Amino acid sequence: MALRAVAGSISRRQLTPSNLCLLRPFVVPASNSPHRSIAYPLSKTGFRFSVRAIQEATTDPITPTKVDNVGQSQSSPNWKVKMLYDGDCPLCMREVNMLKERNKDYNAINFVDISSEDYSPEDNHGIDYETAMGKIHAIMSDGTIVTNVEAFSKLYEAVGLGWVYAITKYEPVATIADAVYGVWAKYRLQVTGRPPLEEVLEARRKKDEICNDNKSCKM
Repeated sequence: MALRAVAGSISRRQLTPSNLCLLRPFVVPASNSPHRSIAYPLSKTGFRFSVRAIQEATTDPITPTKVDNVGQSQSSPNWKVKMLYDGDCPLCMREVNMLKERNKDYNAINFVDISSEDYSPEDNHGIDYETAMGKIHAIMSDGTIVTNVEAFSKLYEAVGLGWVYAITKYEPVATIADAVYGVWAKYRLQVTGRPPLEEVLEARRKKDEICNDNKSCKM
C-alpha cells in the first residue's frame, strides 16, 4: 500500500516509458536494523524515491548443507557397524559398492576409506593404516572390533544379507573360511596389480616426509 501511495503522487509526465525503465529497484541492506531498503535510482527527470520493506526480525537463518567427506565417512547417525575398507583396491570396491547400494535402504553401515588422506586412526579405535590394510576390520556401534570373515558376516547382516555368511558361524567352516580369507588378504595387492604392502607403506612414509600438509599431496 505504501508503494502505491508514493507512486500515486508521481505526475503522469514523470512516468514516461523512458523513465520507467530506470526505476528498477536494488536492495540496500541496513547495518543495524531488521529491515532492508529498496532504493530506486534516479530517472532522467531527476525523480528518486525509496520504499522501506519490513523484514521479520525472527526470520530463520539459512543453515548450510553439510557435505560429507566421501573418503572419510558415509553413514547414518544410527549406524550399526563401521566398515574400514581399502578404496584403492578395485576388487574390494566392487563389494563395497554393492554394500553401499544395499545400505541406502538400511542406513546401518558407516563406510570409512582407510586410503583417504583424511583417515584418522584416533577416530577408529586406534586402527592405523598398516593394521587396517592387513585384513578387513569392522567396528560395531558398541566399540567391539571384529575382523576377517566375522567382519563380513556383520556387514552383510546389517543390510539384510546375513544368510550369505550364516554357515561361517559354525565349525569347521569358520576356521576354513578364515584360513582362505587370510591367504586372500596376504596376496590381494599382487592379485590386483599393486605392489606388496611393504612397498605401499614405504611410499606413504616418503610422501609424509616430503609433504608438510598431507591434504596437499596425493598418492
